[in-house]
Amino acid sequence: MSKKVLLNAKEIDITLHRLACQLIENYDDFSDCALIGLQPRGVFLADRIKKILTEDYGITALKTGKLDITFFRDDFRRNEKQLQANSTKIDFLVENRRVVFIDDVLYTGRSVNAALTAILSFGRPKEIELLTLIERRFSRHLPIQPDYNGRKVDAINTEKVKVNWFENAGEDCVYLLNP
Repeated sequence: MSKKVLLNAKEIDITLHRLACQLIENYDDFSDCALIGLQPRGVFLADRIKKILTEDYGITALKTGKLDITFFRDDFRRNEKQLQANSTKIDFLVENRRVVFIDDVLYTGRSVNAALTAILSFGRPKEIELLTLIERRFSRHLPIQPDYNGRKVDAINTEKVKVNWFENAGEDCVYLLNP
Protein backbone atom coordinates (compact mmCIF):
# COMPACT_ATOMS: atom_id res chain seq x y z
CA MET A 1 0.00 0.00 0.00
CA SER A 2 1.41 3.37 -0.97
CA LYS A 3 0.95 6.42 1.24
CA LYS A 4 1.20 10.03 0.10
CA VAL A 5 1.10 13.01 2.47
CA LEU A 6 -1.61 15.48 1.43
CA LEU A 7 -1.25 17.83 4.43
CA ASN A 8 1.43 17.84 7.11
CA ALA A 9 0.97 19.27 10.63
CA LYS A 10 1.95 22.81 9.65
CA GLU A 11 -0.34 22.81 6.61
CA ILE A 12 -3.22 21.49 8.74
CA ASP A 13 -2.67 24.30 11.26
CA ILE A 14 -2.68 26.94 8.51
CA THR A 15 -5.82 25.41 6.97
CA LEU A 16 -7.64 25.34 10.32
CA HIS A 17 -6.86 29.02 10.92
CA ARG A 18 -8.13 29.87 7.44
CA LEU A 19 -11.36 27.96 8.06
CA ALA A 20 -11.84 29.74 11.40
CA CYS A 21 -11.33 33.11 9.70
CA GLN A 22 -13.91 32.20 7.05
CA LEU A 23 -16.42 31.49 9.80
CA ILE A 24 -15.64 34.86 11.40
CA GLU A 25 -16.19 36.59 8.06
CA ASN A 26 -19.66 35.05 7.73
CA TYR A 27 -20.82 35.34 11.35
CA ASP A 28 -20.96 38.81 12.89
CA ASP A 29 -22.34 37.36 16.09
CA PHE A 30 -21.79 33.75 17.14
CA SER A 31 -24.60 33.83 19.74
CA ASP A 32 -27.05 32.14 17.34
CA CYS A 33 -24.43 29.78 15.88
CA ALA A 34 -23.58 26.18 16.80
CA LEU A 35 -20.65 24.09 15.61
CA ILE A 36 -21.57 20.40 15.56
CA GLY A 37 -18.91 17.79 14.93
CA LEU A 38 -20.09 14.63 13.21
CA GLN A 39 -19.03 11.54 15.11
CA PRO A 40 -16.49 10.13 15.18
CA ARG A 41 -13.81 12.01 13.26
CA GLY A 42 -15.51 15.37 12.78
CA VAL A 43 -15.40 15.95 16.53
CA PHE A 44 -11.60 16.36 16.49
CA LEU A 45 -11.89 19.01 13.78
CA ALA A 46 -14.74 20.79 15.59
CA ASP A 47 -12.70 20.91 18.80
CA ARG A 48 -9.74 22.40 16.95
CA ILE A 49 -11.87 25.06 15.22
CA LYS A 50 -13.52 25.96 18.55
CA LYS A 51 -10.12 26.27 20.22
CA ILE A 52 -8.87 28.64 17.51
CA LEU A 53 -12.03 30.76 17.66
CA THR A 54 -11.96 31.07 21.45
CA GLU A 55 -8.22 31.34 22.14
CA ASP A 56 -7.03 33.30 19.11
CA TYR A 57 -10.11 35.44 18.41
CA GLY A 58 -11.83 35.68 21.81
CA ILE A 59 -15.18 34.31 20.63
CA THR A 60 -16.93 33.00 23.72
CA ALA A 61 -20.62 32.94 22.72
CA LEU A 62 -20.07 29.77 20.71
CA LYS A 63 -22.15 26.63 21.24
CA THR A 64 -20.58 23.31 20.27
CA GLY A 65 -21.81 19.75 20.20
CA LYS A 66 -21.26 16.35 18.70
CA LEU A 67 -23.76 14.32 16.72
CA ASP A 68 -23.84 10.56 16.20
CA ILE A 69 -25.33 9.64 12.82
CA THR A 70 -24.83 5.85 12.96
CA PHE A 71 -28.48 4.81 12.90
CA PHE A 72 -29.57 7.59 10.56
CA ARG A 73 -27.38 6.35 7.70
CA ASP A 74 -29.16 4.81 4.73
CA ASP A 75 -26.69 1.91 4.69
CA PHE A 76 -26.47 0.93 8.36
CA ARG A 77 -28.49 -2.27 7.91
CA ARG A 78 -26.46 -3.42 4.91
CA ASN A 79 -23.31 -4.21 6.83
CA GLU A 80 -22.62 -7.68 8.22
CA LYS A 81 -20.62 -6.17 11.08
CA GLN A 82 -22.64 -4.85 14.01
CA LEU A 83 -22.30 -1.07 14.22
CA GLN A 84 -21.15 0.67 17.37
CA ALA A 85 -22.88 3.95 18.10
CA ASN A 86 -20.97 6.97 19.34
CA SER A 87 -22.25 9.54 21.77
CA THR A 88 -24.32 12.58 20.93
CA LYS A 89 -23.94 15.70 23.03
CA ILE A 90 -26.09 18.66 22.10
CA ASP A 91 -27.02 20.46 25.31
CA PHE A 92 -28.71 23.45 23.68
CA LEU A 93 -31.67 24.05 21.41
CA VAL A 94 -30.94 24.08 17.70
CA GLU A 95 -34.33 25.63 16.96
CA ASN A 96 -33.80 28.81 14.87
CA ARG A 97 -30.03 28.52 15.29
CA ARG A 98 -27.44 28.63 12.54
CA VAL A 99 -25.74 25.23 12.59
CA VAL A 100 -22.38 24.37 11.04
CA PHE A 101 -21.81 20.65 10.58
CA ILE A 102 -18.11 19.80 10.80
CA ASP A 103 -16.58 16.64 9.35
CA ASP A 104 -13.05 15.66 8.36
CA VAL A 105 -13.68 14.26 4.87
CA LEU A 106 -16.61 14.79 2.48
CA TYR A 107 -16.76 11.74 0.25
CA THR A 108 -20.14 10.44 -0.97
CA GLY A 109 -22.31 12.86 1.02
CA ARG A 110 -24.17 10.09 2.84
CA SER A 111 -22.84 11.08 6.28
CA VAL A 112 -24.04 14.65 5.81
CA ASN A 113 -27.41 13.38 4.60
CA ALA A 114 -27.70 11.29 7.77
CA ALA A 115 -26.72 14.32 9.88
CA LEU A 116 -29.46 16.39 8.23
CA THR A 117 -31.99 13.78 9.32
CA ALA A 118 -30.51 13.34 12.81
CA ILE A 119 -30.39 17.05 13.69
CA LEU A 120 -34.15 17.35 13.26
CA SER A 121 -34.51 15.33 16.49
CA PHE A 122 -33.17 18.42 18.27
CA GLY A 123 -35.32 21.03 16.54
CA ARG A 124 -35.40 22.89 13.25
CA PRO A 125 -32.29 25.00 12.62
CA LYS A 126 -32.62 28.32 10.86
CA GLU A 127 -29.75 27.40 8.55
CA ILE A 128 -27.26 24.55 8.14
CA GLU A 129 -23.80 24.87 6.63
CA LEU A 130 -21.00 22.34 6.15
CA LEU A 131 -17.32 22.71 6.99
CA THR A 132 -14.89 19.99 5.91
CA LEU A 133 -11.12 19.65 6.07
CA ILE A 134 -10.97 17.53 2.89
CA GLU A 135 -13.41 17.40 0.00
CA ARG A 136 -13.03 14.37 -2.25
CA ARG A 137 -14.23 15.44 -5.65
CA PHE A 138 -15.74 13.19 -8.34
CA SER A 139 -17.18 10.68 -5.86
CA ARG A 140 -20.38 12.27 -4.60
CA HIS A 141 -23.52 10.14 -4.49
CA LEU A 142 -25.70 13.02 -3.28
CA PRO A 143 -25.74 16.69 -4.33
CA ILE A 144 -23.97 17.95 -1.19
CA GLN A 145 -21.17 20.53 -1.24
CA PRO A 146 -19.23 22.14 1.62
CA ASP A 147 -19.65 25.82 2.44
CA TYR A 148 -16.18 25.88 4.01
CA ASN A 149 -13.49 23.60 2.67
CA GLY A 150 -9.87 23.12 3.64
CA ARG A 151 -8.61 21.28 0.59
CA LYS A 152 -10.02 19.58 -2.49
CA VAL A 153 -8.59 16.20 -3.40
CA ASP A 154 -9.02 14.25 -6.60
CA ALA A 155 -9.00 10.61 -5.57
CA ILE A 156 -10.27 7.53 -7.35
CA ASN A 157 -12.65 5.20 -5.53
CA THR A 158 -9.98 2.65 -4.61
CA GLU A 159 -7.96 5.34 -2.82
CA LYS A 160 -8.68 6.36 0.76
CA VAL A 161 -8.14 9.71 2.46
CA LYS A 162 -7.03 9.21 6.07
CA VAL A 163 -6.95 12.11 8.53
CA ASN A 164 -4.80 11.56 11.60
CA TRP A 165 -5.22 13.86 14.59
CA PHE A 166 -2.68 14.12 17.36
CA GLU A 167 -5.44 13.36 19.88
CA ASN A 168 -6.14 9.88 18.48
CA ALA A 169 -3.17 8.98 16.25
CA GLY A 170 -0.25 10.85 17.80
CA GLU A 171 0.25 13.07 14.74
CA ASP A 172 -1.51 15.67 12.64
CA CYS A 173 -1.36 14.51 9.03
CA VAL A 174 -3.62 13.77 6.06
CA TYR A 175 -2.68 10.81 3.87
CA LEU A 176 -3.87 9.50 0.52
CA LEU A 177 -3.69 5.69 0.70
CA ASN A 178 -3.56 3.60 -2.45
CA PRO A 179 -3.94 -0.18 -2.08
